Amino acid sequence: MASKITVEPLRFPKESSINFGAMVSDVDVESLTDDDFAVIRDALFKHQVLVFKNQGHISPKTQFKLTQRFDPSGGDSYGHSKTIDAKRSILHPDLKTIPHQPQVQVIGNGRVASYEGLTDFQLRHPHHRTFHATAIPDSEDLDFTRFYRWHIDAALYGALAPPVVTTLLAVQVPGGRRQTCRYDDGTGDELDVPLGTTAFVSGYTMYEMLSEEDKTFVRGAKIEYAPHPYVWMSSAKSRSDGLGMLSQGLEVPIDELPPHSQDEVQILPMCWRNPVTGKLALQIHPSAVRKLHLADGTIIEDLAEVREIVHRLQRPAIAPKYVYAHDWQEGDLVLFHNRGVLHSVVGAFAEDEVRLFRQCNIAASQFPEGPLPATGIAA
Repeated sequence: MASKITVEPLRFPKESSINFGAMVSDVDVESLTDDDFAVIRDALFKHQVLVFKNQGHISPKTQFKLTQRFDPSGGDSYGHSKTIDAKRSILHPDLKTIPHQPQVQVIGNGRVASYEGLTDFQLRHPHHRTFHATAIPDSEDLDFTRFYRWHIDAALYGALAPPVVTTLLAVQVPGGRRQTCRYDDGTGDELDVPLGTTAFVSGYTMYEMLSEEDKTFVRGAKIEYAPHPYVWMSSAKSRSDGLGMLSQGLEVPIDELPPHSQDEVQILPMCWRNPVTGKLALQIHPSAVRKLHLADGTIIEDLAEVREIVHRLQRPAIAPKYVYAHDWQEGDLVLFHNRGVLHSVVGAFAEDEVRLFRQCNIAASQFPEGPLPATGIAA
């Protein structure tokens, strides 16, 4: 029986240049047929971000099974596995694991009395003052905010391949005040955003905006990520636009990281090829980059230079008109193609503003593929 699911591209103001995202309707996530899932899978790779309304009833198990279905061979390991358990990791304080469904994490802000087997726990929404080199003054904190950290959900070390998809479910969303997200990078760029939004930008747009010279460069280049990157960057500070780190010599020295092996260091293409469309996304986690491997065999090891190159390539595509800032409503289920978009937490909450979300992603069975070798350009 053919699926009755409908997929409609999201609509944006005409001054916007956002060219991704879709609304998925007429769907029962708790009992998807194979035909239903085929429509959803195709839509994810074409639209990158999918919004399902009124899904607050779905169970953590259903959320996990839906996430896993995009890569059935990927097993059932959370995307970061146990690497987040290192106490120095920047990820450690932000996640609570659902006891009966350990692949699903609870994130948000505020104190929660009880939820899915967790009792009397405190959630902490990541605030830019804990990660950026500079911060918005406390007196302006509820009116202004920043992108916390543009990233891909990925361990970026060891055998854990970047997840194909991340699923986010809004369980509790605070009231509807808005904030101004400032870039604070000298450009004057800023963006009006809903409180606690998740911001997305397209890796495909990021690639298409490059000059022909830069396209050739990124098609042939690879990124070497730091070992245990979330521990390595834990003492360093971010740029004010959330797009990568400043080079101040504050990273944890390599010899002071948890035990690691060069064999487990991940070296991934700068461009990741879409398995359905064949298009290329410039897909780099800017905070975790350590070295560049160029097409001619040159390795750029100067960290400041590496970061400047990556920032120059990525920054144009996070300009305000390219950013989709989702306006969360309770019951929203959002699926995003983790290999085609970058995303960032945004927002600064008052202490009594409770935000409760469920997040799930699964380490993939295979690493992302780069450009086709014959021409270097996807068909």
